[in-house]
Amino acid sequence: MEKNTGKNNIKTNQLEEHLTDNIGKILTTNDGVPIYDNNNSLKVGNRGPSLQQDHIYFDKMMHFDRERIPERVVHARGSAAHGVFEMKADISQYTTAQFLQMGVKTPVFVRFSTVAGFKGSTDLARDVRGFSVKFYTEEGNYDLVGNNIPVFFIQDAMNFPDLVHAVKPEPNKEIPQAASAHDTFWDFISLIPESAHMIMWIMSDRAIPRSLRMMEGFGVHSFKLVNKEGKGTFVKFHWKPKLGVHGVAWNEAQKISGYNSDFHREELWENIDKANFPQWDLGVQLIPEEDELKYSFDILDPTKLVPEELVPVTILGTMTLNKNPENFFAETEQAAFDPGRLVPGIDVSNDPLLQGRIFSYMDTQNYRLGGNFHEIPINRSVNQKSNNQKDGSSRIDILKGNVSYFPNSQASGCPYHAMLKGETGFQSHQEKINARKVRERSDSFADHFSQARLFFNSQSEIEQLHIIKALSFELSKVKDTKIRERQVAILNQIDPKLASEVGKNLNITPPKDLDELTLQFARQNHPNYPIEGKKLEVEKSEALSMKVKDGEGSIATRKVAFLVADGVSKKSIDALKTILENQGAEAVLIGEKVGALKFEEGETTTIKNTYKTDASVLYDALYTPNGPSVDTLYNNPDYFEWLKDAFMHCKAIAFASGTEKLIEKSDIKVDKGIIQEKDAKEWTTQLIDLMKKHRYWQRELDMEK
Repeated sequence: MEKNTGKNNIKTNQLEEHLTDNIGKILTTNDGVPIYDNNNSLKVGNRGPSLQQDHIYFDKMMHFDRERIPERVVHARGSAAHGVFEMKADISQYTTAQFLQMGVKTPVFVRFSTVAGFKGSTDLARDVRGFSVKFYTEEGNYDLVGNNIPVFFIQDAMNFPDLVHAVKPEPNKEIPQAASAHDTFWDFISLIPESAHMIMWIMSDRAIPRSLRMMEGFGVHSFKLVNKEGKGTFVKFHWKPKLGVHGVAWNEAQKISGYNSDFHREELWENIDKANFPQWDLGVQLIPEEDELKYSFDILDPTKLVPEELVPVTILGTMTLNKNPENFFAETEQAAFDPGRLVPGIDVSNDPLLQGRIFSYMDTQNYRLGGNFHEIPINRSVNQKSNNQKDGSSRIDILKGNVSYFPNSQASGCPYHAMLKGETGFQSHQEKINARKVRERSDSFADHFSQARLFFNSQSEIEQLHIIKALSFELSKVKDTKIRERQVAILNQIDPKLASEVGKNLNITPPKDLDELTLQFARQNHPNYPIEGKKLEVEKSEALSMKVKDGEGSIATRKVAFLVADGVSKKSIDALKTILENQGAEAVLIGEKVGALKFEEGETTTIKNTYKTDASVLYDALYTPNGPSVDTLYNNPDYFEWLKDAFMHCKAIAFASGTEKLIEKSDIKVDKGIIQEKDAKEWTTQLIDLMKKHRYWQRELDMEK
């Protein structure tokens, strides 16, 4: 036996020489330079554009952009599809952008994603969803890089690495995966009250969508449209899904993750494959430059939205996704999005988060895909590129000639400036700036709770209950009681009822005032914090609730599970199946085993889905047809498990006449969400109307009482 030389101990000691921590140390750059302000990027005035000379921001962001190989640092898990956007309105008075002119059709590639999880994480995490659209316009590529939530956690890009570090798995143990319910996230959030509005959204059902096809998209920031006279107009971009906006219950999301962690990805792919092409309307909120300071909030603040009651959304056109990728890696994984990919007629605003993203995304793509990532087919512009950049990593194009510089005469001065031939090209919107060079934040960004309160007040009773439950769940996972107390104090600034209910679940009496540590950090950005803000223009906004209005909604592409066994009546199946399919929904037979199923009438069909391989959480509603199969189902515990879960998740459950004994044996309580054929002549209409509302949420409210 070989003698132990102690080499393992030597290696351990060498490792320990590099162990360090930050306790009691001043914050520095990677070169050890003490940092005076780590919350604000260097700007021209506290509402002006960020400066390229901000070496501290670049030092921090470049390190952050290179932290992981080969995944995206954020938005690693994605799903995507090709499609087309058709412009149907005339806004030529606001912009020269070619793809925003009446009647123009533009190819698009859309990538949906979760933010926090790694590439292999579940689709159903409670998380922000990325909603990024690449327009292949005739003037070059334009990327609208947004989310399914219209606001964000932070106001300045300087804090972005810190936010992501806080929500990612804790670095000492790399857990939890794709989850915000842990100490480091809520430690960070409880110290920056600017996150209060975003927390309301992320704790709502918006953060666990039923489908990628059933969520809104937002540009988040204020951008600018620029017309041919050079006049700018602030713009907020909205994507509104034709199928409505729907979420799932939190317990249901956890179960879906267990049965099918690819639920959203698979569902998008299958619907496009079936020609159930998802559609969104593109809408805009237009704000004249002279109204920039008109409102109680600052339109440059990315933690604020513009209520639709103040500035209605004007619908411009429709996007249709009609083709799945041929190769996931070549397209979905290599797609490179960048908010700095602009075309003439669209420009950025001085939003300090957006200003930082313009550098970060470009830097990330260069690092992740190489210096010529724009030559990868999925990223290529339809009108191709013409410049003198011939070298660099992963070069695909082969450019002829001896010229790689500008200006030149060797290549007849080509490629030439657009201005030399009287052609249009990209020009930044001209605005006059006269300000000091500072690291500061405008006091117009200092109201952190009014819009958080607006969002909570705008929710229906069940949506408010879900926010309370989500906050209670998340904060119950936090081990440090001081962090919990700090966050409950923030909730108390939003709404006392909200804080009281969450506090009750955590055994915390909501503190009246913000924690001193929270105030200390807030005052680093606003020395006189708290600053009394203007009164909010609206107290409730209908657009912020996901509740379906009476008489509206659709069941198109919804899946209804037909719970069957041998001997089921084909007539009973067809009676509802035909009606559902006429409404665009899909009926899926769930049997006891795969293979042949024999109908009462003697015919057979093939079963592909079973009680053990599927679960009610993967479907929108349940239906039990009649026939001798009822006796078989009466002795099948898996059948009753399906009923129990669907009932708990407030789904519509329908029963044909002759199935009453199944209801009696089950644990479900008959309510308005239980539809029985024997009770109503128009029972199928009742079922469809209920499904249009997505769920019978009153059931959960009744169970809470």
